Amino acid sequence: MEPTKRRTTTYPLLLLGGLLLAACGGETPAPATPVSAAVKPAPQATAPITPASPAPTAPAASVASPAPAPKAIDADRVAALTGGKAERADDVVRVSFPRDDVKVDVDGWAKMPPFMGLTSWAAFVPGAKPGVEAMVMGDLVLFEDEVNAAMSAALDAGLEVTALHNHFFFDKPRVYFMHIGGEGTLEQLGKGVKSALDAERAVRAKKREPATVFGPPPRAGASSIDAAKLDAVLGVKGQSKDGMYKATMGRKTQAECGCTIGKAMGVNTWAAFGGSDDDAVVDGDFAVSEDELQPVLKALRAGGIRIVAIHSHMTKETPRVLFLHYWGRGKASELATVIKRALDLTAWDGKTPSA
Repeated sequence: MEPTKRRTTTYPLLLLGGLLLAACGGETPAPATPVSAAVKPAPQATAPITPASPAPTAPAASVASPAPAPKAIDADRVAALTGGKAERADDVVRVSFPRDDVKVDVDGWAKMPPFMGLTSWAAFVPGAKPGVEAMVMGDLVLFEDEVNAAMSAALDAGLEVTALHNHFFFDKPRVYFMHIGGEGTLEQLGKGVKSALDAERAVRAKKREPATVFGPPPRAGASSIDAAKLDAVLGVKGQSKDGMYKATMGRKTQAECGCTIGKAMGVNTWAAFGGSDDDAVVDGDFAVSEDELQPVLKALRAGGIRIVAIHSHMTKETPRVLFLHYWGRGKASELATVIKRALDLTAWDGKTPSA
C-alpha cells in the first residue's frame, strides 16, 4: 500500500497579493478578466470617405470710406459777409458787435459798458453732415422798436429765431436779446446775420433814441368788440367782458410726473382783443411745438403782428412746448384773420397742422 501523497494547491500571484493587501487593511481588487474572455467591441461600419467641400467664402466686407473732415471756416470770409471783425477759437469763428450807439442805464449804472453784456455776436462752426457747410448761433442786442424789423430780416434770410427775452431789470431804454440759429452755406448764414444787423441799424438811422410806443394809442373809451364776428373768424366760442373779447385754444403734453396737462393748466394759445372793431389791440400767447415755432413766427410777422417774447414755460414735458407772446394793432377782424392763419399751423386741440 502506497503512502498517500500530499496535494499542494498553488494560488495565483494576483490572489495572494490581494490577500496581503486585505490583511494590511486595503481593499481586494476585482479579479482580472482573462483577455480571452474580454468583450471585444463590435466592428463599426466604415462609410466611404468623401472629401469635404470647401466652406463658402464670405464676401469681403466693403470698407466705407471715412467721411471727409469738415472744412475749416474761413475767418476772412465771415468778416466780409457779416461786416464784423472775426476771431477764431479752435474750429469756431466769431464776430461781435458792441452796442455803443445808444446809452443804456441798468439799475442806476449810467451808460453801462458793452463789455457787461451789451454786445451782439454770431459764431460759426463747420457743418458735420453732408450738404451743410456751416452752422451759426448768435444773440442780438436789440431795443424794443428794433426787435421785429430784425426778426423779419433774419427769417426772410433763412435764419431761425429761437428765443426772445430780457437780461436785465430797470434798464433804460429796455433791452431785449434775440437768439438766432441756422445751418447751410456760409454765404447764406453770413448774409442772414448781416441782414438782421442792417435792419436794426436802419431803425436807429431814422430815430437816434429808441421809441417808447409803436404808434398812437387806441381810441379812448370803453371797448366795444363784436364777439360774434371774431367767433366766426377764429372758429371757436370766445368770452366777452366789458366789451373785450378773449378766445383760448388748448393742446396737450405730458409733464414729468406722467400727468397729461392741457388747456386748463396753461398749455394753450390765446388771443385777447380790446378797443373797437375798427381800432383794436390784440395780445396773447401761442403754444407751439419746436417744429411749429418758425412757421408761426413767419405767419404772425407777415401779418404785422409784433413778437414780444419767445421762451419756455415748463421743463421736461413731452412733447416740448414753447411759448411766444405777441402784440398787434389794427382792425379786429384783420388781426383775428392773422391769428387764425398762424393757429392753423399748430396742432391745437389735437388738430393736424396745415402745410
